[in-house]
Amino acid sequence: MPPEHNAGAEHMLVSMLRPLVERGHDVSVWLSRYGKAHKEYDYRGIRVVPLETRLDFATAVRKTDVLVSHLECVPSTSALARGYGKPVVAICHNTHRPSFRDMASGGTALAVYNSQWMRAEAQLFFAEYPKSVRPPAELIVRPPVFAEDYQTKPGAAVTLVNCNAEKGGRVLEALARRMPDQQFLAVRGAYGVQVIPDLPNVEIVEHVDGQSMREQVYARTRVLLMPSSYESWGRAGVEALASGIPVVAHPTPGLCESLGEAGVFVDRADLDGYEAVLRKLAAPAEYRLASKRAKARSAELNPAAELAAWCDAIEALA
Repeated sequence: MPPEHNAGAEHMLVSMLRPLVERGHDVSVWLSRYGKAHKEYDYRGIRVVPLETRLDFATAVRKTDVLVSHLECVPSTSALARGYGKPVVAICHNTHRPSFRDMASGGTALAVYNSQWMRAEAQLFFAEYPKSVRPPAELIVRPPVFAEDYQTKPGAAVTLVNCNAEKGGRVLEALARRMPDQQFLAVRGAYGVQVIPDLPNVEIVEHVDGQSMREQVYARTRVLLMPSSYESWGRAGVEALASGIPVVAHPTPGLCESLGEAGVFVDRADLDGYEAVLRKLAAPAEYRLASKRAKARSAELNPAAELAAWCDAIEALA
């Protein structure tokens, strides 16, 4: 039951459910918040049930084999699952304590973490709990990015996806003022108060859904900025790597793990450092080298093996 405001979480969940559909499984997603849709619909083979349909989720739980939940939906889904004796898979998108605590109520058959560092954080958290309430199995599935869905010829802009302050909206604004001859792209995010610069070299792009990112964002981007105060992984960065787009990022543990050697890491408070990197990447030779590293990292992050292990784990529970 994905919350519709969290685009990264939603993309990860859909990317993990699609392989189950391809293996012939019947997959349904029940939305937990009100939205625009009022009737059931199909999305890439996945049956989506909006909250407005007012269908009985408990009846669906009784008939299902495995329940998958994430974020704030885990406690309520787990409670229903315990009542019907169904296994629950909890997908963790962040290291915030509620994400781990919700699994500690017991009944989570499988915990799925999106990175090595998140699993390490979870292990530290669960060390304080008796073994009986810890998830008996765990799996790492990095947010699956199919490179062919995002590959394009890079554009000319320096881009920030989601312009709230925590994602780096003020960093973008400051850099745009410092570099008036450079074109910037500010993509409005789905959550948080957006910091939208009113500057002639900043073009505003309204919120873009995942299927349109290649054409509307990456095809216009030369360098992606990710000066986020927190990222558990950083899907947008991995999407950009598929096209050989260099990513300049704040060194959060998630971004360091996802971008690897392809990342150019600068502290989000170091505006001089960000400007220096952008000016360095303006040199064709430097850009080619950074682009080559980006494509190599993208190839390393091929999700095929992890998705196969994910499907095997779900089938084992069923």
